[in-house]
Amino acid sequence: MYKIALITGDGIGPELSESVIDVLDIINDKLGVKVEVTKLQAGDAALKKTGKALPDETVEQIKNSDACLKAPVGESAADVIVVLRRLLDLYANIRPAKSYPNMPALKENIDMVIVRENTEDLYTGMEFEVGETIIALRSISKGASERIAKHAFATAEQRNGKRKVTCVHKSNVMRKTDGLFAKTCEQVAKNYPKITFEHMYVDACAMNLIRQPESFDVIVTTNLFGDILSDEASQVVGGLGMAPAANIGDRFALFEPVHGAAFDIAGKQVANPSSFILSAKMMFEWLGIKNNDKSCQDVAKKIENAVYGIVKDGIKTRDIGGDKSTKEFTQNVISRII
Repeated sequence: MYKIALITGDGIGPELSESVIDVLDIINDKLGVKVEVTKLQAGDAALKKTGKALPDETVEQIKNSDACLKAPVGESAADVIVVLRRLLDLYANIRPAKSYPNMPALKENIDMVIVRENTEDLYTGMEFEVGETIIALRSISKGASERIAKHAFATAEQRNGKRKVTCVHKSNVMRKTDGLFAKTCEQVAKNYPKITFEHMYVDACAMNLIRQPESFDVIVTTNLFGDILSDEASQVVGGLGMAPAANIGDRFALFEPVHGAAFDIAGKQVANPSSFILSAKMMFEWLGIKNNDKSCQDVAKKIENAVYGIVKDGIKTRDIGGDKSTKEFTQNVISRII
């Protein structure tokens, strides 16, 4: 029995959470992988109710679970996900970008993963005032750079892709911080002779994600650059609605859709739940690897095949030009999982 913590979030978060719960219920009943889901509060609604965007009880429940699923939250997102990443040392942010049929991707054969360092860089929030000037401190360490590089190369080994890692940085300008990141990745690359390794400046990478996205396999980069490039990559393959994400540490992992809470369509049952369902797919992949559980890996494949088959058949929610509600789309996914 896997204990799964589920942060239901804000805006469209509760609707997407119900979709994921329906999928998990079917897996629990029909596919032999037992899960116990605990709903938790975090985000704007939790802040209003308890005075904390991330209540202590929620943190304790997450720590006592096998994995966490997090729906999108609102304006307090930084007080939830950034805190959890650092608190649980979830140093690897993994964001696949894959083109699906009948989605507005730039090209049909895109299949990449962005591996983003998740704990340092400008996102540590070290800012202070000097007169009328604001200073932000950027921290890049050899240790954090080394472990994210190792994760990127391990990812390239596991994939059926081009077996290539692209190290993205701006070391020609930020010679100390990005220079350390680039040098460390290059050193790690020596331990993976079967994986092609290349450097690319972040501005060139941003251009090439548009110009030739099919050329990428695994991108490894720093926190800020990874945040920006992964959203760009999501749009390149058709939008954030198909973009899942994982936050992975050595002992724990949290999975979430890339997109936000979309308050403008909340409660209307029009939101595409694919990104959250695919996040659950990533969770089962991780549980399968961590626990050597083939059943979890089989479930992950069934989820992805179901979503792929549905969009291939042109079945879409109303927010992306289809005629299905969130619940109807979810039921279509479920029918193909079982």
